[in-house]
Amino acid sequence: MENPQGRILSIYPDAAPPYAVVEVVASLRCARCASGKGCGAGILGGNEKLRRVDAMIAPGLDVQAGDSVSIALAPNNLLRASLVVYGLPLAGAIAGSAAAWLLGAGDAGAAVLALAGAGLGMSAGRLRLRQAACLREFTPHVTGRLPLAGD
Repeated sequence: MENPQGRILSIYPDAAPPYAVVEVVASLRCARCASGKGCGAGILGGNEKLRRVDAMIAPGLDVQAGDSVSIALAPNNLLRASLVVYGLPLAGAIAGSAAAWLLGAGDAGAAVLALAGAGLGMSAGRLRLRQAACLREFTPHVTGRLPLAGD
């Protein structure tokens, strides 16, 4: 999957950490997803939409409003984000099902406890994502300025 490219709309250099608002075209950039053979993450998203994203600016990177840039989320941060969003509810559902089996609760009890576990996992994920340090960790970064057509 390629890193998204966009145009800087505004920069906030005095913020801690400094960041820019980048307008990106959210489209299916993965060749497998575009051909209909991918994970299906973009199946309901349509083809292309303009989106505004807050992206942190790396120290020493000289960018200005109007510049075309590339933005990225570190691969290890992407994996951790997916574990928080998908892994915690799944772990909760598995734990609820295991508890139902240990208690001999039957099929209906297993379904109820699995749903309750998934709900607890989703709540734990939401609490984790609301922490400021977590938000900074999962915020994309401006990785570089793209050359203009005449450069």
